[in-house]
Amino acid sequence: MIRVEHINKAFGKQQVLKDINLEIPAGQVLGLLGPNGAGKSTLMKILIGLWKPDCGSVSVPPRIGYLPENNPLYDEMYVIEYLQFMAKMTNAKCQMTEVLDLIERVGLSPERHKHIRELSKGYRQRVGLAQALLGDPQLLILDEPTTGLDPNQLVEIRGLIRNLTSDSSEDGLKAKRSIILSTHIMQEVREMCDRVVILDHGTIRADYPIEQIADLEALFHEVTQYEND
Repeated sequence: MIRVEHINKAFGKQQVLKDINLEIPAGQVLGLLGPNGAGKSTLMKILIGLWKPDCGSVSVPPRIGYLPENNPLYDEMYVIEYLQFMAKMTNAKCQMTEVLDLIERVGLSPERHKHIRELSKGYRQRVGLAQALLGDPQLLILDEPTTGLDPNQLVEIRGLIRNLTSDSSEDGLKAKRSIILSTHIMQEVREMCDRVVILDHGTIRADYPIEQIADLEALFHEVTQYEND
């Protein structure tokens, strides 16, 4: 269970998050939906421990995987080399067999011996996902994971993300993984999420199960109007 209680965050005089409260059970895919500047990335950076909230508390599992929006990669490295390096850097303690299994799972096997600079945008995103999955995280946080992908790549990456909610644990049982992904695209929500939180100017405007998609669409249209004004 991920628990966020009364989180506030300001940068100077700008209040970015205002009294955020969330509980996310294991195995759930939560979409953070909102326009640019709504506070999505700030909340995710607090969850991974990159930034501290001004007040409030955060309870997260010990193993967290994170794919930032800009997906920073070392272009001069080979795919396998990069993942081995990141496993060491993050103390993920992955064996080569585990890295190869992960490469296969995210659909990178045909590209595993290439330099990262040689990969298409879609395959670079797969490398980023593989990196985020090192160490079998209990919580996976994805910031705008499909930005810049073509239609075919979108379908593949969405399907891949949706299938990442469970993995085999050390005892062979399926361990449920929570996923939080940010987006400002309603179709992302339809395709991947069980539940959606709409952020607007740093506050939670709605917290709905995906079954209430019609209500979500109407509210999201409302909160994005100021972007076009």
